[in-house]
Amino acid sequence: MSYYRGAVLRVLLLTLVVGCGPIVYVNDVTRKASDAVDEARAAEADKYAPYYWTRAVEFLRQARTIAAHADFQGANRYGRLATEAAELAVQEANEVKKDPSKVKGARPDVAPAKGGGDDEVPSGLDTKKVAPAKDGAP
Repeated sequence: MSYYRGAVLRVLLLTLVVGCGPIVYVNDVTRKASDAVDEARAAEADKYAPYYWTRAVEFLRQARTIAAHADFQGANRYGRLATEAAELAVQEANEVKKDPSKVKGARPDVAPAKGGGDDEVPSGLDTKKVAPAKDGAP
């Protein structure tokens, strides 16, 4: 009788150990990461923090793809990365909304270039003395 009790205990233990991956996946990816990306969407992170927004969305998509192949450990890792990126997206979007000068890459002291299109030769250059971009020979 004790042999059967031990076997049943082993089977239950094995079932619990194997079943942990999907349980953690549901918590990390389905709940935390999805909610964090939804919060970033509400903060308009796609407009104000496009780098972290794209990172969060793509990591969440990758987590779901990997989970479809039953690699829950890998899916959980991507879920944590998605949550982290979504939280950074919300933080950055809120900072930019408060102070638009904090947009990364923006330089208010630099004016945009003046002039027409790219085909236009800068003034003061003689077009006959300008070297061609490509040689005519093949």
